Amino acid sequence: MRNSAANPARPARWTVRRRPGRSAHHGLLEVDGRVFACVLGRAGIAATKREGDGATPRGDHAVLAGWGRRDRLPIAPPFATLRPITAADGWCDDPRHPAYNRPVRLPFRASHEVMHRDDRLYDIVLILDWNCRRRARSRGSAIFAHVAPPAMGPTAGCIGAEPAVMAFLLRRLRRHTVARVLA
Repeated sequence: MRNSAANPARPARWTVRRRPGRSAHHGLLEVDGRVFACVLGRAGIAATKREGDGATPRGDHAVLAGWGRRDRLPIAPPFATLRPITAADGWCDDPRHPAYNRPVRLPFRASHEVMHRDDRLYDIVLILDWNCRRRARSRGSAIFAHVAPPAMGPTAGCIGAEPAVMAFLLRRLRRHTVARVLA
């Protein structure tokens, strides 16, 4: 991740919380004093995350990497810093497989997510450190910040935001950016 001109010594922190008075999957995302609508997993925010439960995990999640669809995004900052997503990219979500919660090359026999999607959700993907650096079986996989589903519907456990908000986040990424998800 590149350094922001705002204050490169201070790590960026995003704060994510449930939006009061709305369903469990509606959230608020605060970055640099600005607040945006976002969406969460269909089960809302949970302290205990399990594979397939539809919850967005509570806690501090470092942004590990960024991926993007170069065929749909301009190849200019901030998009030039994203790793290109190709038709051969997947993400293993099978807790029994050694590649669990890791990127994989397709075709892949075990259960996986396809990263090169037609629905535009993964046009911009920021990999969050949930169960990545220290993996445990069945604690959840593929927890990303990505483009929100149509009509701001729920995700499967990720943080989703409008494309313009995702571009805003990319411009503010710094080396130690953390997404803090609060209950």
